[in-house]
Amino acid sequence: MSTFTVITRAGQVVPVEGRNGVSVMEHIRDAGLDELLALCGGCCSCATCHVYVDDGMNGRLPALSIDEDELLDSSDHRREQSRLSCQIPFKPEFEGMIVTLAPED
Repeated sequence: MSTFTVITRAGQVVPVEGRNGVSVMEHIRDAGLDELLALCGGCCSCATCHVYVDDGMNGRLPALSIDEDELLDSSDHRREQSRLSCQIPFKPEFEGMIVTLAPED
């Protein structure tokens, strides 16, 4: 199974086993990292699953949807690497990906 790494807001490094097709948000939640609120449950209607994805994933992730882009614009912490983790279905090719939980808005 492929793994990726989550860095919490406190700087804790947590390895997570990825399951194909399951969103990164669900993986983070299932790993017990309660810092990621994910209030809408993955419906792309809030920005509480905001993460920063490492630059090594540039061009490999699905494109931003209009909805995701607008929700990220509502964050005071948006960066070039910002994504909503509910909008990233995990693939084995994402082995080694690093995501950092964005600060809460």
